Amino acid sequence: MIWLIGGTSDSVSIAHLLIKHQLNFIITVTTNTATQLYQSISSQCQIFVGKLSPSEIPQFLTKHHISLVIDASHPFAVNISHTVIKHCQELSLPYLRYERPNITQSTSLSSISSLESLLKENSPLHHKRVLLTIGAKFLHLFRNYHPKATLYARILPYPESINLAYEANFSCDRIIALRPPISPELEKALWQMWNIDIVVTKAGGKPGGEDIKQKISQELNIPLIVIERPKIDYPLVINNIEEVNTFLASLLDLSKN
Repeated sequence: MIWLIGGTSDSVSIAHLLIKHQLNFIITVTTNTATQLYQSISSQCQIFVGKLSPSEIPQFLTKHHISLVIDASHPFAVNISHTVIKHCQELSLPYLRYERPNITQSTSLSSISSLESLLKENSPLHHKRVLLTIGAKFLHLFRNYHPKATLYARILPYPESINLAYEANFSCDRIIALRPPISPELEKALWQMWNIDIVVTKAGGKPGGEDIKQKISQELNIPLIVIERPKIDYPLVINNIEEVNTFLASLLDLSKN
């Protein structure tokens, strides 16, 4: 049994490859809404919904007789990756990380290592109209920042995301719920409608619309701050879906020998 750590568009593509190769696998996602990504293949695989604690992961690996882990979680979902790598190494289980390709950044853009560094006294966000496209679970960092800037948040259209935005003191007129991909025309219109001065996003790659944000940033001459991906020492990384296909094909060849 293969464990596919999912919840991303990348994981959907990998799931289709697993089906193509007639491999048994289980997908894990953290919310019920994330299961909608796999509606077309739900009858061909198992889907586990819920957050696995560090102590539950070894039990999960044993219970489902996992022989390979493919980690296609979001680049910023570092906790699950760290924990699974640790347990795979302890149990001598193969671990493959699918890391979506980075977008080449323009020299005119700013990149920083963490969101926390944006909240310092000399923050470039002070007294600005700021669009945050950083994911709902990070909005709590800005809960007490509203008096210092006019903050807007773009989040996924899920109840849990909207609740997190409210808990972070974002009012309904400062929230927009949309699921990527977002067209360049809509992206541009949103920035203009809210008279945005500066945009903060994560280095989420093309699936997160980072390329489009860079393009609109240059068109409108609006600064874009990109939060760098966390640095993780993955045992084995693949950045291309075709390489995943090749890896699975080789895996099948090994099992036959």
